[in-house]
Amino acid sequence: MRNRIKGEASLSEVHGSVDISTKSIGWRRILAFFGPAYLVSVGYMDPGNWATDLAGGSHFGYTLIWVLLMSNLMALLLQTLSARLGIVRGRDLAQANRETYSRSVNFMLYVLAEIAIAACDLAEVLGMAIGINLLTGLPLIWGVSITVLDTFLLLFLQQLGIRKMEAFIIGLVAIVGLSFLIEILMAKPNFGEMATGLVPTLPNEQALYIAIGIIGATVMPHNLYLHSALVQTRKIARTKEGIKQALKWSFIDSAIALNVAFLVNAAILVLAATTFFKKGLVEVAEIKEAHQLLSGLLGSKVAPVLFAVALIAAGQSSTITGTLAGQIVMEGYLRLRINPWMRRLITRLLAIIPAILVIAISGEKEVDGLLVLSQVILSLQLGFAIIPLIHFVSDKKTMGDFTIKPIVQVAAWLVTVVLVYLNLRMLFDQVSSFFATSTNIFWKVLIIAGGATFLGLLVYIIFYPFFNKRAAGSIQLHKQIEGLQKLTIPSYKKIAVALDFGEHDDTLLSHAIGQGQGNAEYLLIHVVESASARLLGQESDDFETRNDEARLQSYVQQLHDQGLIATSHLGFRDRAGEIVRIIKESKADMLVIGAHRHSGIKDWLYGETINSVRHELKIPILVVNL
Repeated sequence: MRNRIKGEASLSEVHGSVDISTKSIGWRRILAFFGPAYLVSVGYMDPGNWATDLAGGSHFGYTLIWVLLMSNLMALLLQTLSARLGIVRGRDLAQANRETYSRSVNFMLYVLAEIAIAACDLAEVLGMAIGINLLTGLPLIWGVSITVLDTFLLLFLQQLGIRKMEAFIIGLVAIVGLSFLIEILMAKPNFGEMATGLVPTLPNEQALYIAIGIIGATVMPHNLYLHSALVQTRKIARTKEGIKQALKWSFIDSAIALNVAFLVNAAILVLAATTFFKKGLVEVAEIKEAHQLLSGLLGSKVAPVLFAVALIAAGQSSTITGTLAGQIVMEGYLRLRINPWMRRLITRLLAIIPAILVIAISGEKEVDGLLVLSQVILSLQLGFAIIPLIHFVSDKKTMGDFTIKPIVQVAAWLVTVVLVYLNLRMLFDQVSSFFATSTNIFWKVLIIAGGATFLGLLVYIIFYPFFNKRAAGSIQLHKQIEGLQKLTIPSYKKIAVALDFGEHDDTLLSHAIGQGQGNAEYLLIHVVESASARLLGQESDDFETRNDEARLQSYVQQLHDQGLIATSHLGFRDRAGEIVRIIKESKADMLVIGAHRHSGIKDWLYGETINSVRHELKIPILVVNL
């Protein structure tokens, strides 16, 4: 089920799986670089951004388009820095933090990152549920519940490999983009007036508040973790030129993908401006309300359908990348890996449970408030991802010649100051409102204590590099190899063989004999999994137990006839646990086990015996594909 991993690469299942060096010079080589940024870009057009875009367009028309453009440029800068960290140092942001900060600080950063991912997933769950409700009429509480099923979709996509997953995500992004393109053509906006929205202006305090919401909802902290890991799926030449080329094409990939995200967000704002603001409907800020009005205002029944389909596609694409970010965070900070389906299920339940409780207690009218809350929580985590990232890519010791230039450092810190200020201001406004209306002393004390801890940690990570010189080690373009030491060829005295009494038993035994060279003792293991054996264990005496015992003895006798030393041991109940127990008790020094190559849901249904066994044993394990 789980494993403590040491020194493994980020997203190890797909790390370096796209070999750039095998591609010929030209478009195929360039396209091989493209993909990671598209997985990142979906976080910039997820359902959590829709409410702020709708509010901006319906309240102020095209006026706030410049805010979207500015936030997109900020996002491009930060995502480029994240990709640089992954490409140059071969570390994702979580791994770099783990190597730099103390255990207690890392634990707090891990908890904050997990909260951010859960909040992001909450927005995606609600967005998909609203989309399903708008499309089919299914009540929100049921829509939220069935979103748990996409756990299996992610499991399936992970089995196909990173390129197939990227293609799937790009397909969903295309659906969102095409849907809004059609709606924009239906709305027929005035492109001349749209251009005036690129001139920076804030008509009043309410515009400032919505602008803060747009910026705060744009840059997602989990995307910085995600991008630094995804770029490592490309296997590049670890030379100065190879890294330069990877950085160049990664920037282009990010620029294209994030501009697509900008166009989608701009389309939502323009649609709201053209359809609602121009008609005098300046209070439309809720997704469901916007959907209900589209049909009448655009004179087409297709428009609300496209709106709902785009919402579902945006939610589904974001939920997949959110889970990948969760895997990166957990493995990077804790060196802890759990099965993808379990990771997905836990994350999804953390989002579903509060959504169901709110809907059940307060009704569907509170859903948009829950969406806003998720964005507030997300924005609060942003500084804890951006600040360490800037420190890492500015460090000459670890980045070498690829340290960012002073002008880029200045730009990055300016962006950070703006984002952290806006997010803290939004938080202060929310807290001030609560303190003005609430008489609950307990919550006030809790908020004050939490706020002090929050600000203290923020100050700590800002100034940490200046008073602590602990470094993770400088970049190495080539590993230092001292030469092979004197090799010691092992010989095995007792080789255990895990048999399932199938057609491949002879194959397993042949491999075991090959390893032992006829000089080892062979321990034949089989685990009885009948209902009686599971209930009674070693006390079981049913037909299957007796039959399995007889078969083991038959195998032992046949090996004796060939002049080999063999013994047997029957286990009961849990297959993986019994194999581990028997091997430890018998002190076998090697295990031979068969792999039936189940994948996806079958792997979950039949169990992951090999993974469970190898994580518990320290002896060599030979896995034979059957």
